[in-house]
Amino acid sequence: MSKNVEMCNESMADYLDRIGAGKVLISREPLSYDWTPSELVGRKDELGELASMFFGIENHNVSCRAVITGNVGSGKTVLTRRFCMDVAAKLEGRRKVSIAHVNCRSHPSASQVLQQIASSLDSGHPERGFSSGEVIQSIRRNIRSRESHLLLILDEVDVLVRRDNSDLIYKLLRIDEDKEGEGTLSLIMVSQEDSLFTLFEAAIKSRLGESNILRMRPYVASELVEIARQRYEASCRPNSVSDEVLRKIGIFAEESGGDARMAIELLDRAIGEAEKDGREKVTVDDVLPSKSRSASVEPNQVDGLKLHQKLVLLGICRRLKREEEVSSGDASKLYELVCEENNETPKGYTTFWKYLKHLESEGLIVSRASSSNRGRGRTRYITMPNSVPAVIGSRIENELLRR
Repeated sequence: MSKNVEMCNESMADYLDRIGAGKVLISREPLSYDWTPSELVGRKDELGELASMFFGIENHNVSCRAVITGNVGSGKTVLTRRFCMDVAAKLEGRRKVSIAHVNCRSHPSASQVLQQIASSLDSGHPERGFSSGEVIQSIRRNIRSRESHLLLILDEVDVLVRRDNSDLIYKLLRIDEDKEGEGTLSLIMVSQEDSLFTLFEAAIKSRLGESNILRMRPYVASELVEIARQRYEASCRPNSVSDEVLRKIGIFAEESGGDARMAIELLDRAIGEAEKDGREKVTVDDVLPSKSRSASVEPNQVDGLKLHQKLVLLGICRRLKREEEVSSGDASKLYELVCEENNETPKGYTTFWKYLKHLESEGLIVSRASSSNRGRGRTRYITMPNSVPAVIGSRIENELLRR
């Protein structure tokens, strides 16, 4: 092998040295939204309120329930997970506790939710062939045979309620009725919708009780700084992120509505900038909120959409990959093209408008009226400020390829 070829191969391999080099980063896990710290910043009062709703949970015949609402990034999910883990540890030796967490946006139907619960208790539970009532009683038998108590978290539960009309919630709340023994299941429902309680029927409202609603306030800048600090200290080398960097992250995250997810995302991106440059310290210039979209929409939120809702969104994503906005008229034409590609007959314009309204209610798109709309139809201009169109579009395309 010639000397030039050896030098070329050597230089080509150099870039791989950065993989696992960890100039700043030691572990990426604490930068995940799903990571649950041992102590929660700024949520002592909320944990206390939640604990009061679970008074008596140590008794074997007691079931409890709670509804937690709040904006994106207010810490609803991490609060619920931390609380359930702490309850299980507190009751060790007195009452055996199992924890099941189901995201209803990823599993939007009653059958999918029940399958997730059943599988968390028994990985061999059959996926098909049983009614919802049969699966619920199978879940109950499993819990009772283990002499356990299930803490069930239904996250983004408003998606399930709108689709299932609260039927599953009602059945879960009545899991012990007409059966021997009580205290099988405690239910915690989590939602961004402050109006969640109003979606329930009177029978469910009476069982839940308005005193069992916990509304999460947005974080303030000082709390967001400490959240970023907590994640940095758990994931990075000491002294690699300064107080000045953390303060900048806190200020920008507060401006985004007190969103802890934004703080985590800004920290992650800043660490990535330092790692990319091979530096051992993150600088304030690495905090780039202008290049960071809101963390309020995640790609898996499209999974629960109906087929034609996805086709409408795919057409919009394709246009917004290269333009800032798309008119509703163009979005309709793009939808028709996507339908043609996938051998689907496009729905009528009225149904198309319903799809747009649904996508907007889910936070996937934002629309504004045209300033020249007077007397000339309903033209609107559509953007996707809370997500990356290329990522959402690719997810839909990959799913369509698997059909």
